[in-house]
Amino acid sequence: MLIPYQMLEPTTLDALLEDFVTRDGTDNGYEDSLERRVLQVRRILEKGDVLIVFHPDTGDTSLAHRHSIPAEMLRAFQADQQ
Repeated sequence: MLIPYQMLEPTTLDALLEDFVTRDGTDNGYEDSLERRVLQVRRILEKGDVLIVFHPDTGDTSLAHRHSIPAEMLRAFQADQQ
């Protein structure tokens, strides 16, 4: 299930982004601050290149690049946004 980032409370969105940028394997090799890394991901999210995915079977939330999201799921999400 795709979740529009605008539906999240600002503190919830911040926590989600902080969790994402501090996960193992997300080190970009640069010495950017946590705030800078969160800002970079927020911009990509706002641009629509990355979307929030909620997995109802596990209750987990993740971020996914729009190219990795099944086309039918993306079309349904876009239709709901209009």
